[in-house]
Amino acid sequence: MFQLLLKKLGYGVLVLIGVVIVVFFIFQAFGDPARMVLGQTGDKQTMDNIRKELYLDQPKWKQFVFYVNDISPIAVHSNEDIKQKGLHGFFVGIGGNENIGIKVPYLRRSYQTKKPVTEVLMEALPGTILLACAAMFFAVIFGIFLGIVAAVKQNTWLDTTSVFASVIGISAPSFFMAIVIAYIFGLVLHQYTGLPLTGSWFNIDQVTGEKYLTLQNLILPALTLGIRPLSIITQLTRSSMLDTLNQDYIRTAYAKGLGKRKVVLHHALRNAINPVLTAITGWFAELLAGAFFVEYIFGWKGIGKVTVDALEKLDYPVVMGSVLFAATIFVLINILADLLYGIIDPRVKMK
Repeated sequence: MFQLLLKKLGYGVLVLIGVVIVVFFIFQAFGDPARMVLGQTGDKQTMDNIRKELYLDQPKWKQFVFYVNDISPIAVHSNEDIKQKGLHGFFVGIGGNENIGIKVPYLRRSYQTKKPVTEVLMEALPGTILLACAAMFFAVIFGIFLGIVAAVKQNTWLDTTSVFASVIGISAPSFFMAIVIAYIFGLVLHQYTGLPLTGSWFNIDQVTGEKYLTLQNLILPALTLGIRPLSIITQLTRSSMLDTLNQDYIRTAYAKGLGKRKVVLHHALRNAINPVLTAITGWFAELLAGAFFVEYIFGWKGIGKVTVDALEKLDYPVVMGSVLFAATIFVLINILADLLYGIIDPRVKMK
């Protein structure tokens, strides 16, 4: 188990290194970061100070080394760096003005708000987690249920309807479904549904200024975001259940007099769940990493909307930070999924 974990972590680190390289060199090709920070009114001395702070006065390879040092959890920083950047962690002096330590990755500061990118992303993260969990809850419950029904009622109208609906759900892009669902339930049928077209997970009281939950705004984006994973989970559950229901031990269970519900739920489903688990964890990682267009269309304050807004304003540190954050989440959740296989299905041996 430990060796498998180390191997998966090694692969994950390689993936993140590739993401860091691509992200850095892509966004280095666009515009002058110092000009983006100050706008068009900055004087030459201030511009030079900003370029020095962002290491823009250094060769590209040095800029990359400094960037990796900033975002790495294990890094070397001077006393001035630690104070100026507000780094949080444990540092030990290694001589002179330099320190080595373990820290929270420093994703630099937003060009627009001047706030640390980590703070910007942490403010948006609860909204994305809430939306991803609601979408996956909807997809898992209905996807597994429809998949079981389609497998048990094979070649009936229930099976045909489930398969046809899942094919449509897989084929339709999320941004298209978002527009359709927003138009139908948020505009045409608004007087019956009462669902708002846009809105975040909280509202602010105009009198007291306090935030309060408005989960009604969650329904439409969660439904939109859950359609594609629901369709895939339905297809995988149906296919895996059909294979499992034809196994000898299922016929033996029926021969022993066990009821159909117990055989299907306690014997067939547990042995058929592995590919479904792969889909659930993979899609949850993707949704948690940022449902960009769905959040943007419904005005849902999450990492996706923050990233699209930052991209419109050429606020590249926020965009770069969100991409790295999304990649990290994706890698960690997929590692977790691999480790769960051995727990859920005892036939899987960790080697």
